[in-house]
Amino acid sequence: MPTDLHAWNALLQHHDTIRDTPMREWFDDANAERRVSAFSVEAAGLYLDYSKNRITPETFDLLMRLAEEAGVPCRREAMFTGEHINATEDRAALHVALRALPDAPFRVDGVSVMPGIHDVLRRMQDFSERVRGGKWTGHTGETITDVVNIGIGGSDLGPRMVCRALAHLADRVGPRMHFVSNVDGTELAETLVRLNPARTLVIVCSKTFTTLETMANACSMRDWFLTHGVPEHHLACHFVAVSTNTEAVRKFGIDPANMFEFWDWIGGRFSLWSSVGLSIALAVGFDAFEDLLRGARAMDDHFRTAPLAQNMPVVMAMLGIWYRNFFNMPTSCMAPYSTSLELFPAFLQQLEMESNGKSVQLDGRHVRAHTSPVVWGTAGTNGQHAYFQMIHQGSQIVPVDFVAPLVPPRELPGHHAKLLANCFAQAEALMRGRSAEELHAAGVTDPARVPHMVFEGNRPSNTLLMEDLTPHVLGALIALYEHRTFVQGVVWNINSFDQWGVELGKILARPIEGELKGDGSDGSDVSDGAHDASTRSLIARARAVLSRQTSVPSN
Repeated sequence: MPTDLHAWNALLQHHDTIRDTPMREWFDDANAERRVSAFSVEAAGLYLDYSKNRITPETFDLLMRLAEEAGVPCRREAMFTGEHINATEDRAALHVALRALPDAPFRVDGVSVMPGIHDVLRRMQDFSERVRGGKWTGHTGETITDVVNIGIGGSDLGPRMVCRALAHLADRVGPRMHFVSNVDGTELAETLVRLNPARTLVIVCSKTFTTLETMANACSMRDWFLTHGVPEHHLACHFVAVSTNTEAVRKFGIDPANMFEFWDWIGGRFSLWSSVGLSIALAVGFDAFEDLLRGARAMDDHFRTAPLAQNMPVVMAMLGIWYRNFFNMPTSCMAPYSTSLELFPAFLQQLEMESNGKSVQLDGRHVRAHTSPVVWGTAGTNGQHAYFQMIHQGSQIVPVDFVAPLVPPRELPGHHAKLLANCFAQAEALMRGRSAEELHAAGVTDPARVPHMVFEGNRPSNTLLMEDLTPHVLGALIALYEHRTFVQGVVWNINSFDQWGVELGKILARPIEGELKGDGSDGSDVSDGAHDASTRSLIARARAVLSRQTSVPSN
C-alpha cells in the first residue's frame, strides 16, 4: 500500500510545512540561478526545466526516496527483462523491445522476440517503399494516392498523432493519410467523398480483428469498394491488415501475406512502434519511422540507466505524484506550443487515463490514494484564449506541462518568437502571479477592479523544450511520457497495462444493438429485466425514430 511507505508519510508532514510558501520567493533570492540548474535535466534531445514547481531540495529528496521505496528500480528492470508485469492478463509489457536493436537481449518466456520484431520491420519497409514508389497499385494499375487507417484507441490515436506531428516531412512521394476510428458513420462517410477507390489503400488495424468499431468501418469500406466498381477478387489490392488473427483476416478477404503481425505483449496505447505504425511509415517514409524508433530507444536507455534524481521520466512522474496525492490536484494540463503537436494531449489522455485510471492494487485491494488525474489540454496559444483564465485565477490549481520546439517545423517570419514568448510568459505568470501592490505601482488603483486583476500565482508548471521537431525527438518525447506513466503506476501499486474498465460497456452494447435493430418500434419486446428503466426508455425512443427512417421509401 503506497500510503504505508515511510517516504509517503514524510511527504505528508513536509507538505504541511511548505504548502503555502510562494514560489516567487525562491526566484527572488540570490540562489535562483542555482535552483534552475538543480531542477533541470537533459536527455535524448529534450530539456526539462522543472524549477517552477512547489518543491525544495528536501521535497525532491523525499520524492526520490518514495520512488525507491515503492520499488521503481526493481519494477523497471522487471519490465525490461520481459517479466509478466501485466499480472491480470499474465503478459509481459515489452513495448521497449519494439524500438531496440536486433541484437538486444529482450525475451518473453525465455524466447527472444527480436527476430520476429525485425522481420516485421523489414516487411513494413518493403511494403511502404513499394506503395510510396508506385510499385503497389490498385486494381486498375494506378498508383496509391490515399491511405485510410481504420482502427480505434491505440490503433488510431498514436499513429494519427505522429502523422500530424510529422506532417511537415510528408512529401509528394507519400500518399495522403486519413484516419477513421469512430463507429459514427459520419466520420467514414465524410472521408469517402474525398477518395478515388481505384487509388485508395486501407489498413485495417485490430489485434483480434473483432473490434466492433473497427470491423464495422472495415465492412462499410469493403462495401464502398464493391459498389464503386472494384471486383471482389481485386479487393486484396486495396486492403492490408495489422492483426494477430490470421483466420479472421483471411475470412474478411485480405491475403494473409499482407497481414502485419504484432504481439499480445504490446498494449494498444504502447503499440505505435510496431506494425500499428505502418501508416506512419507510409506517410513520412520508413527512414523517418526508424528515426522515431531511435529517439524512443535513446529515452529507454536514459530511463533504464540514469540515477533516479537525474532521470527525466522519474522526475516528471514524481512531480505528478506530489500534486495528485499531496496537494490533491485532480487534473493536469498538456499545453504544446506547436500546432504540429495539437493531437498530443488527446494521445496522452489515453496513455495516462487508460493506464492509470484504476482503483485496485496489484494485490486486489483498493488503493487508498487518488490515481490518474484527468488529463486535458490543447495547443497554445489557442488555450490562452479559452481555459487559461481558469488555470490562472480559478479555484482549482492545475499543473501544466508546456512543450515547445525552439525551431518550428514550418515558419513565417516573426511568428515563432511570438509563440515562444507566449509559452515562456504563461509559465512565468503562473509562477509569479500579480499582487495588489504591483497593480497599484502600475497605476491600477480602482478598489472595485483590483481584486479581479490580482493573480495569486504559485501555480506549478514544467517547461519541456526540444531544438526542433524531428522524428527522433518526437520518439523520445512519446517514450518519456510512456515511462512517466509507468513510474506513477508503480508508486500507486497498480497495473498500468490492462484496461478492464472498457469491457463492460462493450458487453452491454451488443444486445442493445440487436434490440435497436428489432422490428418493434415501442420496445415492448425488450424484457423488463434486461435493462434498467432509463435504458429501456432510451432504447424505445431510439427504435421509434429508427423505425420511421427505415420505413420511408428511398427515391
